[in-house]
Amino acid sequence: MDFSEEEIQRYARHILLPEVGGTGQEALLGASVLIVGAGGLGSPLALYLAAAGVGRIGLVDDDVVDLSNLQRQIAHVTARVGHAKVESAAAAMRAINPGVRVDCHNIRLGPDNVRELVRAYDIVCDGCDNFATRYLLADACALERRTLVSAAVLRFEGQLSTFRPHEGGPCYRCLYPSAPPAGMVPSCAEAGVFGAVTGVMGTLQATEVLKEILGIGEGLSGRLLIWDALAMRFHTITLPADPDCRLCGPHATIRDLSAHRAHTHGPACAHDAGGVS
Repeated sequence: MDFSEEEIQRYARHILLPEVGGTGQEALLGASVLIVGAGGLGSPLALYLAAAGVGRIGLVDDDVVDLSNLQRQIAHVTARVGHAKVESAAAAMRAINPGVRVDCHNIRLGPDNVRELVRAYDIVCDGCDNFATRYLLADACALERRTLVSAAVLRFEGQLSTFRPHEGGPCYRCLYPSAPPAGMVPSCAEAGVFGAVTGVMGTLQATEVLKEILGIGEGLSGRLLIWDALAMRFHTITLPADPDCRLCGPHATIRDLSAHRAHTHGPACAHDAGGVS
């Protein structure tokens, strides 16, 4: 494709990188990414993907901006308290890059709509705040053969991985086969979260998404990145595919989302991704 003069100026620092160049920037402009959750993780993730020129970005969230969000959810501002989060985040993204298409899905994610949404995008990002939605999204991505880049934060810790079971890598259930019992893992609303931790993890998540689109570097499929902010230590552990996994193993028993219909889902990933182990 031929870049306009404005695009050449906007993406000049990308185009200068041999690993990106004009061909890579063209790939970014032609890519589509779905972000589930426009909160602490989704905010920096959405802003950096928009700034990078990812052509179409979908936002899923059915919550509204609350004053307590502003300590970490940097896509939102005080003047938009009470507004739909997807619209607030979209306004911030368009202010950075009006050339990016933003699809606002102000809906509650559930078994009746998740597969259609996932199917419509190249890559899916998990920025959820509850385990029911996290497992629903992970199952849908595996069934629809979509790459899932998933991050989670709690207090001063974060974790990040990429799941590509359709290409032989592990899925989310290889890491956590089933959700913990209710109340075992506190939410960020209960235990708190250091605001900048969500910024770091959301930015790392954006970096992994861009690498996936460009096909550069070493991705996190088969590895789990863990960050302890207080100790300022990152470490990575190997995450093999589980041959007995109910979702992606050779004898998988999860073939659809029918089991999720028995659960009542909380807010559609409105805040941060809790559940760091």
